[in-house]
Amino acid sequence: MGMEGRRVLITGGGTGTGADLARGFAAAGAEVVICGRRLDALEEVARGNGRIRALAADVTDEGSVAALFAAAGPCDIVIANAGAADSAPFGRTTLAQWQAMIAVNLTGVFLTFRAGLAQMGTGGRLIAVASMAGLKGYGYVAPYAAAKHGVVGLCRSLALEVARKGITVNAICPGFLDTEMTDRSVANIMGKTGKSRDEAVAALAAMNPQGRLIAPAEVTATALWLAGPGAEGVNGQAIAISGGEA
Repeated sequence: MGMEGRRVLITGGGTGTGADLARGFAAAGAEVVICGRRLDALEEVARGNGRIRALAADVTDEGSVAALFAAAGPCDIVIANAGAADSAPFGRTTLAQWQAMIAVNLTGVFLTFRAGLAQMGTGGRLIAVASMAGLKGYGYVAPYAAAKHGVVGLCRSLALEVARKGITVNAICPGFLDTEMTDRSVANIMGKTGKSRDEAVAALAAMNPQGRLIAPAEVTATALWLAGPGAEGVNGQAIAISGGEA
């Protein structure tokens, strides 16, 4: 199976891409620990799968992250997937909105990686689920894009620090995903433009040269590759999954 005997911790594991990552790594033989703020959603993902364990945690809180890793035990693979999106014209973006985007999308990765690295042995893998917004700009999401750019910079810098320890650090940067988070973006487009749901989805899909949303399974496949044999030399990379969007 490929992941037997390895423990992977996935933040934001209760929905969308995080849930798909959990199921994918469990199917590959790993022991999986998922965390998030909503224990009910996490337990739904874990239900019926003896390889998945659910723990409540807030990645923006230093003490909560420390308690998470104490409960999880040493992890071979840490995937910082927790995130949130918000949109507003820059001039109407509040300080609270800015701080919320930075807290979950960037500080959460910092705290997760720092705690994960502290208990990680040789051959460990740190993977951040960033976004194409970490590689380019998009209008009306400046705080989100700034946070995701920060994640890419964090990964590239940390990769150099741990390169001689046999640990790799990489970011996965998908385009618009077919997940609940994108559903919220669709609803926002509908409310502000009057477009139908199909029109709003089509507008997002059109940003991908392949004309579609990215499936969470594509992120999972990339994470499994980064965590598996043959990817030892892939370090400090921001891997776009976007159908060719540049």
